[in-house]
Amino acid sequence: MNRDEDVLDTWFSSALWPFSTLGWPDRTPELERFFPTDVLVTGFDIIFFWVARMMMMSLHFMDEVPFHTIYIHALVRDEKGQKMSKSKGNIIDPIKLIDEYGADALRFTFAAMAAQGRDIKLAASRVEGHRNFATKLWNAARFCEMNEAARVDGFDPAACKLPLNRWIAGEAARTAAAVTEGIEAHRYNDTAAALYRFVWNVFCDWYLELSKPVLSGEDGAAKDETRACAAWTLDQILALLHPIMPFLTEELWQLTGEVGPARRAMLIDSDWPQLAGLGDAAADGEINWLIQLIGEIRSVRAEMNVPAGARIPLVLVGASEEARRRAATHGETIMRMARLSAIDFAAEPPAGAVQIVTNDGIATLPLADIIDLAEERARLERAIDKIDDEIRKIGAKLANESFTARAPEHVVEEQRERMSEAEATLHRLRQAVERLQGVA
Repeated sequence: MNRDEDVLDTWFSSALWPFSTLGWPDRTPELERFFPTDVLVTGFDIIFFWVARMMMMSLHFMDEVPFHTIYIHALVRDEKGQKMSKSKGNIIDPIKLIDEYGADALRFTFAAMAAQGRDIKLAASRVEGHRNFATKLWNAARFCEMNEAARVDGFDPAACKLPLNRWIAGEAARTAAAVTEGIEAHRYNDTAAALYRFVWNVFCDWYLELSKPVLSGEDGAAKDETRACAAWTLDQILALLHPIMPFLTEELWQLTGEVGPARRAMLIDSDWPQLAGLGDAAADGEINWLIQLIGEIRSVRAEMNVPAGARIPLVLVGASEEARRRAATHGETIMRMARLSAIDFAAEPPAGAVQIVTNDGIATLPLADIIDLAEERARLERAIDKIDDEIRKIGAKLANESFTARAPEHVVEEQRERMSEAEATLHRLRQAVERLQGVA
């Protein structure tokens, strides 16, 4: 390993080190005897030359095991999977990445890509994407501040009355369990994935958006509960994310602590979240129904090339009493987030409507007066033919043993990635065509 690779390897080990030294709140001296926190973090390429010798020398001279757990991480390569080399000119300087995107973004990138048995193909674009993740969290904290979402002393998420707040408390509990499990099992990519989903998709994209009507409404009790719950959820996010992004989370911890009860300690010295027991099946069902409906409507609009500014009606077919109640409760939110003109109910699907199957019935979108359905079907079928042809060509190339044996590894891997992306696109296109089946 040359010096440049060694620098990156050292940075990667440093990025994972907080996990290996993390002390859990319920750890006791007795448990410490049997489950020590001493973890050796190393690359697989020096197991024989360094790790095995450390073990043998310690047993021989010290009569003790030097470490009880060895975390073997991947090697850091360039974005094409090639080893970094000055002669190739593909060296990535971690200091420059930190200067441009921040240390937390680089740390999150390493954690997110730390899947066992797979080398890391590092590219500046990946670090940039996680810098955007950090910006997303910062903006969420700003949203909470602007809407006076301050921490409340003694706040109990289990006592929330609004389904939206009970739902986010349950999501926080499930995320905390997943993050804890990922860290304890040294599956840091699973930890990062759980955090990314909860912060970006659940908290920012859905909870904060769905809370806007409450925060701008006239119900004072509902607003107070939602503000307190948003602040509590943000606290849990900062604590769970702290091992990977310590600088950003500590900064936000101090800033959000300026309002409400005083912080008892810095974030690094705070207890790990213990959220078992939170969650409500009824709240989960209601909010997940709402999210699925809005998400499916957005997908149909994108698949069918419905103009972004067009307001379309939604017709719920054969809706149950529960679905009617949910539609009445969340009607304003559904219409705003899915850009609808009205929500109606019917026993049969209207003519010229695209159907969406949900967990609680069928939702339809009458699009005949907005787009040319025949032309749209023809466009989708042409796209399917084109992607089918691409899949056949890539499949033939990958089936050619001469190609897979002689081509550089990164070229073969690139073809496999193209195949995976093409198959995913084909699946979406076929789903879109199926929605048009039977539409007059």
